[in-house]
This record gives sequence, structure tokens and C-alpha cells, in this order.
Amino acid sequence: MCPPTNEYDQPIGPAMPDWTPRAAPTGVTLTGRLCRLEPVDPAHHAADLYAAYRSGADHRGWTYMMAGPFEREEDYRAYAETIAQSTDPRHYAVIDLASGKAVGTLSLMRIDPNHGVIEVGNVMFSPLMQQTPISTEAQFLLMAYVFDDLHYRRYEWKCDALNVPSRTTAARLGFSFEGIFRQAVIYKGRSRDTAWFSIIDSEWPKLKTAFTRWLAADNFDADGRQKQSLKSLHTE
Repeated sequence: MCPPTNEYDQPIGPAMPDWTPRAAPTGVTLTGRLCRLEPVDPAHHAADLYAAYRSGADHRGWTYMMAGPFEREEDYRAYAETIAQSTDPRHYAVIDLASGKAVGTLSLMRIDPNHGVIEVGNVMFSPLMQQTPISTEAQFLLMAYVFDDLHYRRYEWKCDALNVPSRTTAARLGFSFEGIFRQAVIYKGRSRDTAWFSIIDSEWPKLKTAFTRWLAADNFDADGRQKQSLKSLHTE
């Protein structure tokens, strides 16, 4: 289909006559079957999060994060107190409903209500939730909040272009790769090329159906193994 044109016969984007700015995300609590997202609260979450992150064999999980690693619990608590005060990024703790403990964090950031654009970032999932259904449900809960409750148009994922696990996760979750922004950031004393991914609102209904089907209890056998992959459900 050809794009519309203006009075000079130049192609232009679709008209948005009814568009209004969206609300900014708030400190909501979002509950799923396996986990709950709630605003980071150092008094309730810092000790659990520090222990969860220290459960790994080393600090490799912090390599591509802007902050960390943290050698002492009091250092992590100070960091948690800082991010808890922020509204952009807006940080959420991931609570494992089975244990009742915080096992990771993620945030909504670069919040642009005027254009309906928002990014998920600062994703720091501990070994206690990596490569488990909880990690997928946490991402789904935040996506659903952005698209279904706040009605944003565009949901972004950005990461160090060298961070292969993050890029693989973005593709698995249904994000489309958009390219590399070269020398976009300096962090931890080094240069970063940034890989950009996105989901837009027209793609969300199909993705939401795929997430819902994948996360359903009957998609897992008695040993917790998936019967259908999320990627296969995206492409049906």
C-alpha cells in the first residue's frame, strides 16, 4: 500500500488525529501465575536481591550493566535506595511467588508519553530466575502493562551489541532488530555500540496470545519442560 501524500505530492506518515499523550508508568504491582512485579523497596528487597545475585559462580551477570557488581550487601543496598527513588527509570523487583523472595529487577525507562514510546531496561535477573518461566512472565507482565494499560505505541529493547545473550532474548521475546547505533555510549570506561530492538502496538495482540499460551501451566510437563517454544508460537 502506498503511503498518503501531502499537497506537494510528498509521501507522509499515517494521520493520527485522535492521538493524545499517554500516562507515565507508576509504582504498580503486577501479578502473574509465577511471579509478581512490585516497586523496588530496599527494606523489603535489597537483602534478597543481593543474595540472589551472589548465588552465581562469579560476577559475569553485571558485565553489561551500567552499575555493579557489588561486593558488599551495604553497597547493593545503597544502589537499591537510589533506584527506588527514580521515576525514569522506574524500577520493579521480580518476586518469585513460590519462595516469596525477590530474584531480579527490571525497569521502564526513557519514558516518552508524548510519542507513546518506552524502553525496558536495567534487566538484572539473578541465576535463580534466569532461563526459567519466571523470566519470561516478568517480561510479559511489563509488556502487557505498557500496551494494554498505558496504551503506548512502541516498546524498545537496547543492549550492548556484544551482549549476545541479551540479543538472543530480545529475539525470543518477539522484538524486531532495528540496527546498531555505533559508539552510542561510554560506560565502565569502555565504548559501547548499541543494538536496538522494538515491538509496536500492532504486533502486540499476536505476541500476547503467544505469551499467554506459552506461560499456561499445560504447556509444561511434570518436569517443567516446555512442550511448545515461545518462538514457535510467535510464528504460528
